[in-house]
Amino acid sequence: MRDSLIVKNTLWMLIGHSVRTILQAVYFILLARAVGATGYGAFIGVSALVAILAPFASLGSGNILIKHVARDPGVFRKYWGNAIALTFVSGGVLLVALLVMSRFMLPRSITLLLVVTIGIADLLMSRLSDISGQAYQALQRLGRTAQLQVLGNLARLGGVVALILVTQEHTPGQWGIFYLASAVLSAALSVWLVCRELGKPQLALSDMRRELKEGSYFSIGLSAASIYNDIDKTMLARLSTLHSAGIYGAAYRLIDIAFAPVRSLLYAAYARFFQHGAAGVHGSLRFAMRLLPLAAAYGALAGVILFLTAPVMPWVLGAEFHDSVSAIRWLALLPLLRTLHFFAADTLTGAGHQGIRSAAQVLVALFNVVINFWWIPAYSWLGAAWSSLLSDGLLAVCLWALVWRIARSSQPLPQSYPLPIAGGSR
Repeated sequence: MRDSLIVKNTLWMLIGHSVRTILQAVYFILLARAVGATGYGAFIGVSALVAILAPFASLGSGNILIKHVARDPGVFRKYWGNAIALTFVSGGVLLVALLVMSRFMLPRSITLLLVVTIGIADLLMSRLSDISGQAYQALQRLGRTAQLQVLGNLARLGGVVALILVTQEHTPGQWGIFYLASAVLSAALSVWLVCRELGKPQLALSDMRRELKEGSYFSIGLSAASIYNDIDKTMLARLSTLHSAGIYGAAYRLIDIAFAPVRSLLYAAYARFFQHGAAGVHGSLRFAMRLLPLAAAYGALAGVILFLTAPVMPWVLGAEFHDSVSAIRWLALLPLLRTLHFFAADTLTGAGHQGIRSAAQVLVALFNVVINFWWIPAYSWLGAAWSSLLSDGLLAVCLWALVWRIARSSQPLPQSYPLPIAGGSR
């Protein structure tokens, strides 16, 4: 029954991510052609900076919701309410922080309008859409999660089509306005659907205070992940050129698209990691090892395909993106490295070791920033590619070393250890 639910949810996420991949590809091509490599570099530079702050906009409340609701669906309304409240309060504070940081970390050629619109969209609206998807994920109703994710990508595609049809110059600032409008539409529909189908939000301030510490661990881990995944794009915009940021950002976007099937599996299995983790790290590790071989095989195959098909990129996006061919080939190993470290990370999280996971991610993120300060001024986007490969590889080694160390030092519980039932029949 449980295995069939995983298969069903994985299929839902695969379908959802397949549709998303198509929408993202079309959206990406249209946007890159509309604003050019330099304009895309400006957009991706701001987006990467916002991505570092975005996890703190909800303070890990979506992950806390999944953890508790996966084990007891009856507590949904209060954790849903807490997640919405934290997102508005923290997101508003972070928007102010973004405006200050942007003056120091982004080139002056990037307009305040672009920073504000992307900041509101990604720190508030997109976070509401995310926790709406997590609400269904907690109850293992991944069909709805997939649909909400498709909705977000469909809205962005509609935004870029509107940009092309309505405006003539297609500047990054104009794109920011349409990007924000699409995010508002997606968030409003997502929150409305959760309230209608799962229950209206209910505030529980005492529970919120108690969960802030663990929620901060999730935020720190996610922010660290954004740093070693995205800070190089912001640093390229500042330390090199917007053109190089656009070249590298375009290549990285293709890597993200190729990773979609593994991400689908991780989404489908996430709540189950918490259920198996109730038996300790041995439980979550046994679960991870059932899924990892197939996912790793896909990651390796995706890398080979990316390497071989990279020359298609300039033909699709335009001659400005010619250097993206080399960037894609350098980054082709990332789907496999990401697969390895994501499964180790979720093994730790499911067993209650989010703090350790976050600490490892923070150390790798700091390492990434340091070497980018050295390599980007010297080698531009090539230095960013080297730092990404080294950082993801280092993270995979560190996280798996932590998993095995914790597993060796703890007493395994029987495989028949009873797991909580949460939403399995939904």
